[in-house]
Amino acid sequence: MQHSLREDILNAGLKIMFQSGYVGATVRDICAAAGAPHGSFTNHFRSKEAFAKEVLDRYFANLQKSVKAALEDRALTPRQRLQRYLEIISGVLAGDKWKRGCLIGDFSLETVSQSKLLHQRLKAIFQEWRAPFASCIAEAQAVGEIESIFDPVDLAEFLLASWEGAILRMKVERGPAPLERFRKIVFATVFKESK
Repeated sequence: MQHSLREDILNAGLKIMFQSGYVGATVRDICAAAGAPHGSFTNHFRSKEAFAKEVLDRYFANLQKSVKAALEDRALTPRQRLQRYLEIISGVLAGDKWKRGCLIGDFSLETVSQSKLLHQRLKAIFQEWRAPFASCIAEAQAVGEIESIFDPVDLAEFLLASWEGAILRMKVERGPAPLERFRKIVFATVFKESK
């Protein structure tokens, strides 16, 4: 049986799209990085857009592992779990020397006006992404760990949107200062411990 290059193409696509963006990543570059002939790409993916959706799905599935690792750790309080998630992601970004951000954020900036498929998938991802954060925030509010002034879903939206902004600034500055500033301020204000 002949080796399928599908996995190699998807893995290469993730790297290339992080480096060059959706628009800048050509099928030729992706195939070259995967060591695959162009025909292998067209055999496995009906379009670059459909391919990008699979790359995005793969990235999000991996990100969800970090969400679970932090937000389902019952050894921590709910507020500590939220902090833990940001620490985990900061560690990943540090490992990439602050050059690579979040593919969800990158695609949100680059593709929503160009691709209905990717726009719809990104909207669904944001809804799915916020759910465990909203649950954790609701739990923190229920035990009086953080204030209950705002709705947990709204706070989850705020947390993720603001964090994505901090990641964008981190990419520009090529350093951790925006992430550290965000974490320090958000946990001293919006998510401060209730007295």
